[in-house]
Amino acid sequence: MTRLIYMIEGLSVWVGRAFGWCILILTLSVSYEVFVRYVLNAPTVWAFDMMVQMYGALFLMSGPYALAQDTHVRGDVLYRLFSVRWQARVDFLLYLLFFYPGMLALFWYGAEIASDSWRYKEVSWNSPARIQVYFFKTLIPVAGFLLMLQGLAELARCWRAMKTGQWLPRLDDVKETEDILAEDPFEDQPAAGH
Repeated sequence: MTRLIYMIEGLSVWVGRAFGWCILILTLSVSYEVFVRYVLNAPTVWAFDMMVQMYGALFLMSGPYALAQDTHVRGDVLYRLFSVRWQARVDFLLYLLFFYPGMLALFWYGAEIASDSWRYKEVSWNSPARIQVYFFKTLIPVAGFLLMLQGLAELARCWRAMKTGQWLPRLDDVKETEDILAEDPFEDQPAAGH
């Protein structure tokens, strides 16, 4: 079970990192648009649409990553007071009652939306560039599927915690800034003269 959890988590982290490059693309696009619009007085037709599509892709595909890294926001004032076994029971129940129906709806209706978009070769109706949006609408059911897959890993993690009383450690992807700042830079270095 641990191997399955880490395989799914690894996929979610990989997808999140890959789509994280959308931030660089967005930054460069905005910078380019600002430069050509205000310095050269030659605004682009495509930049705004492309930025909206990139932001949408980043938003959709970062969900499984956030879930895998346990960085999603939740109100857990009382939850932290529970034992690990009770936390796992609460999480397990909430995943089944709320998470899965929502992600199933995202997948199901997202697939319908993407299918219609591909069928009609949909383009942006409010854009002078008339960019195709069916490529990006395909990410809706893909994100739903990846979230359901990561949810499966979370259910397995909860099941394991209910049995053992301990949470399985998460795959380390990044360190929090405060953890990096709190590290002793000389910790791993041998003492002088030894």
